[in-house]
Amino acid sequence: MQNLADLHRLEFTLQRRSSTSDARVGQLRIGGRIIDTPCFMPVGTQAAVKGLRPDALEDLGYGLILANTYHLHLRPGETLIARAGGLHAFAGWPGAFLTDSGGYQVFSLASLRRIEVDGIRFRSHIDGAEIFLTPERAMAIQRDLGADIVMAFDQCAPHSCGRDEAEAALERTHRWAERCAADHDRHGAVSSSGRPQALFGIVQGSVYRDLREAGCRALIGLDLPGYAIGGLAVGESREERNASVAWCTALLPEDRPRYLMGVGTPRDLAEAVSRGVDMFDCVLPTRNGRTGQAFTSEGLLNLRNARYAEDFAPIDPQCRCYVCQRHSRAYIRHLFMAREMLGPILTSHHNLAHYGTLMARMQEAIATDSLASLAAEITAAYPDDNTCGREDRDGSERQHPGRVKAP
Repeated sequence: MQNLADLHRLEFTLQRRSSTSDARVGQLRIGGRIIDTPCFMPVGTQAAVKGLRPDALEDLGYGLILANTYHLHLRPGETLIARAGGLHAFAGWPGAFLTDSGGYQVFSLASLRRIEVDGIRFRSHIDGAEIFLTPERAMAIQRDLGADIVMAFDQCAPHSCGRDEAEAALERTHRWAERCAADHDRHGAVSSSGRPQALFGIVQGSVYRDLREAGCRALIGLDLPGYAIGGLAVGESREERNASVAWCTALLPEDRPRYLMGVGTPRDLAEAVSRGVDMFDCVLPTRNGRTGQAFTSEGLLNLRNARYAEDFAPIDPQCRCYVCQRHSRAYIRHLFMAREMLGPILTSHHNLAHYGTLMARMQEAIATDSLASLAAEITAAYPDDNTCGREDRDGSERQHPGRVKAP
């Protein structure tokens, strides 16, 4: 019989490859859960997915959610979470957790941080207190948080940077990844409570092919359990992003999960899946849900529009989620107009149901070599779709610079 540590350790198994693209279907075993890939991870920056209870996420089929190291370090603090038994016990989440390292805040908190040789010196956006994050400190915080997958500390360079800045950020990311891996090994690759933790490295390099490829080769040398593609959805064009993803997946090991950070829209997901990506996260389903925007098989609907005032159809007639089974567009619009909190809750629930269904459809399409047809269907529904977002400095979400807001 397997012991508890073995049950919680990460395993990734490829089950099928597409014969017409680089897409693949796999299975990720982590935190005692089995997660089919390609998969989408709801974002729970503050150890909570905005608007959804943990049992609702389970009912929607999600087993892995993302939380943010920087924000949880500020409040309530990793020491308190460790005393509670780690993120799983603290948040009442029986599934698996992935924690970002705080490296993205190097980009999003540019006015409140200073990059140094050994780490990043921040001023807290809450009270101005000084925070010095080093690779070792980022790993220590994540050990106390107790996530199943932890990310190496990196530097996310802005899209507007020149080649010299991108190269410097890449070199720094390499050195920090080596330090994270060494620290991770020194502590037995387990959390403070003894829970196994899998360390993923993050490939940077902006939109420069040789830098992206150098980033992949450097991380592959560390022989990590998984690899993430970072530094995208920060203002680059769709063509630049797709090219950057393809350069990375062409080199990253086939037997390890590949995670595209902070992306994206339904169209983004289909395009990255066809290029061999296995894991995704983005705030769009819940961020858009809180503003009355619903993702559907026909495109993005703004449920605040007057045209839905007497529309008694479900948000998406093709959707079988709880919300579409019970409530109409007219009712949900009424909730938004009346400023009832139930409106954002129901729309966010539907959006995450839509994303879950979309990933399941992509898994099936890969298995039947029909992903190109599904991708064309998604592109037709979202022809100008070019939005994505992550958490802003205060823990809320915002539009990335240079991206066009969805209709």
